[in-house]
Amino acid sequence: MTTTPPPTVSVVIPVKDDAIVLIACLRALSMQSQRMLEIIVVDNGSTDASALVATRAGAIVIPESKRGIAAASGTGYDAARGDIIARVDADTVVPTDWVETVMKEFDRRPDVDAVTGGAYFLDGPTWLRRPAALVYLGAYFLFAGLALSHVPVFGSNLAMRRQAWVDVRDEVHASEAVHDDFDLSYHLGRRHRIRFLVRLRPGISMRPLFDGKGRLRMRRGLHSVVLHWPEELPLLRFLRRLALRTQMR
Repeated sequence: MTTTPPPTVSVVIPVKDDAIVLIACLRALSMQSQRMLEIIVVDNGSTDASALVATRAGAIVIPESKRGIAAASGTGYDAARGDIIARVDADTVVPTDWVETVMKEFDRRPDVDAVTGGAYFLDGPTWLRRPAALVYLGAYFLFAGLALSHVPVFGSNLAMRRQAWVDVRDEVHASEAVHDDFDLSYHLGRRHRIRFLVRLRPGISMRPLFDGKGRLRMRRGLHSVVLHWPEELPLLRFLRRLALRTQMR
C-alpha cells in the first residue's frame, strides 16, 4: 500500500530594511514542528543587513528592484517550488506548529485553496496590544470582507496552494499603488475558496500603527476597490461565487 507524501511548503518573506525584526521571524520558522522545503526572502532594495541575516539563516535570497510589497511577493511566489506557498512579513513570529497547521488544513480540506488568520501584537504597551489588534485587524477583515463578499487574505499570515497562485499570477497587480493583500484577495476569491482559521494566529509588530503610513494603506485599499469596479462589485462577486458553487455540487 502506497501513501501519499505530505505536501511541501515554501515560505515567502518580502523585506525592505527589516534586518532587526527578520532575525526573530527566521528563528521562529527554524523551530517548526514540520520541515519546510525552503524559505525565500525577497529583498526589495534594502540598504541594511536584511539579505545577510537571511543568508546566514539558510534562506534563499532573491532581489527585486521593482518597488512595492506586491511586486516583491509575486517574485517570491513565482520562485517557490513547494506545493503550498506560505507568506509572512518580516515582523511575523509564527508559533512552532504554524506550518503543521497549514499542511493539515490543506490535507483535510481539498476544497480549500487558501488559508489565512488573524494575529496578535508582540510589542508596544502591554495594555494596548489586545484592543489595538482587535481594532486594526477587525477593521481590515470587516471592510475588506464587505468589499469582496468573502474573507480576505492577510499577508502576515497566509498560505495558498501553488496552483491557486499559478491561476491568478497574470491577473494580480504589481503596482505600488495597490494594497497587495486586498488585490490578491480579489483575484483568488473569484474562483478559489479562502478559509479563515482562528488557530492560525502568529505574533506581529505594532509598528504599522506608528509608522505614519496609515493613510497610505487606506488610500491603497480604496484604490484596490475602485480598480476592480464595476465588474467586481460585492453583489456581483457573491452571485458569481454562488453560481460556481452550485455548478461544483
